[in-house]
Amino acid sequence: MTGFEFHSRRVHPALRPYVAEVTGYAYPGELPALHRGLPSQYLTLVITLDEPLGLAWPGSPVRMFDTVVGGLHSTAVHISQSPNRSGIQLALRPAAARALLGLPPGELASMVVELDDILGSPAHVVGERLREARTWVERFDLVENLLLEHWADEPAPETRAELGWAWRRLRETAGAVGVEDLASEVGWSRRHLTDRFTNEYGLGPKVAARVMRFEQAVGQLRRYPKLRLADLSAELGYADQAHLTREWNTIAGCSPRQWLTEEVLPNVQDETVGAGAESGV
Repeated sequence: MTGFEFHSRRVHPALRPYVAEVTGYAYPGELPALHRGLPSQYLTLVITLDEPLGLAWPGSPVRMFDTVVGGLHSTAVHISQSPNRSGIQLALRPAAARALLGLPPGELASMVVELDDILGSPAHVVGERLREARTWVERFDLVENLLLEHWADEPAPETRAELGWAWRRLRETAGAVGVEDLASEVGWSRRHLTDRFTNEYGLGPKVAARVMRFEQAVGQLRRYPKLRLADLSAELGYADQAHLTREWNTIAGCSPRQWLTEEVLPNVQDETVGAGAESGV
């Protein structure tokens, strides 16, 4: 995979509590046979700019999407048999589900759905206008305006403050805080926290903690592909390298070394980073 283009800009101030990152991508070169969409603390929104995006959970048939929202998940989704080469991708915080999409994040957990099915015809219209736009600046403006038009500051149920606090604690500690300790800090029983947390986010707190620690490992290996796995295991609190490898096989569907070989190392020399959306490329 060569000639990878990447464009980004700072998110609109009103959207920053909900959108962690907005990026544009383009693959002028050869497409990979398989890309793994790895779990993280974010929901994912993608609007394609050319051909549909092919997605599938392992063992399931590939579905094609022009616009897609993926909820929180604990195992990798496969991007394969996909003719898509360019699009806009957003990393959404869980709070964005209610504020921008009008439904709790738990309703989207372990799912991929058409954005049109959630936001209706405005999403379809914006998708068409995005494909006609000539610059990344125009494209980012269109996506931000769509989300701003659907922004709803809904009153929160009385327990959502505790759930938001629990989510932040897991995020800030990269999943290092135990569920028992987390429940004690919130002032709930472990069972009550687990039930309410799972209902809101679609993942239990223990599973969310595993995903967040895994996300830290992914980030470290992307930045430092030659990092020793034994050192990474110790740094992130895994029992040993074997424990880290088991987690990768469970979550990513492959070993850390296989993932590095297939999806990171081929791009270390070939990847080119765009000048950014503000350049109007």
